[in-house]
Amino acid sequence: MLGRFSYLKLYIPAACAGIFLLTACENDLNKVKAIAAADATKPVDRTTGLDVIFSDSAKVKFHITTPLMLDYKTTPAYSLMPKGVKVVFYNEKMQIAGTIIADTGIRRDTLIEFHHNVVATNPEGSVLKSDELIWNQFKKQVYSNKKVVMTKVGGDVVTGTSVVSDDKLQHPIFQNATAVIHVNGDLTQ
Repeated sequence: MLGRFSYLKLYIPAACAGIFLLTACENDLNKVKAIAAADATKPVDRTTGLDVIFSDSAKVKFHITTPLMLDYKTTPAYSLMPKGVKVVFYNEKMQIAGTIIADTGIRRDTLIEFHHNVVATNPEGSVLKSDELIWNQFKKQVYSNKKVVMTKVGGDVVTGTSVVSDDKLQHPIFQNATAVIHVNGDLTQ
């Protein structure tokens, strides 16, 4: 009986050590998972002084600049431009056809989101201001679901709760719009 007891003395510490090691491995795996999850929120690529010209069929379409772009390889991947972004659009004659400037930009697939102090101009010189403007490059459309104010060259001001337009801002459609329209004081019959 003493022999069985001495085996038991050996098995109990060995079993405890095994359980301790398995528990320690599980904690280490949890730590590894936590570290991997934290790394997923870090940018994979960091680009400073980004200056890119986009063309189609050897014709320049737009030029984008930002002092800092952070690329995240999450699912889905996206790029953050936290220190401002500027896009300049060009027409067929390589003349400036409009701009979009914002404090922050986010590129997701074919969308570029502009946030905070967004100022967009169209070829006629009308200026649209909002806290958000989303540009769908594939559909060649811009839109905002936040308050927008457009000041036209003649001084007319249109305010809306949201807007949808072509990407050149030439045909905006405002929702819940109000406007201040300047009319010529001359009445001729």
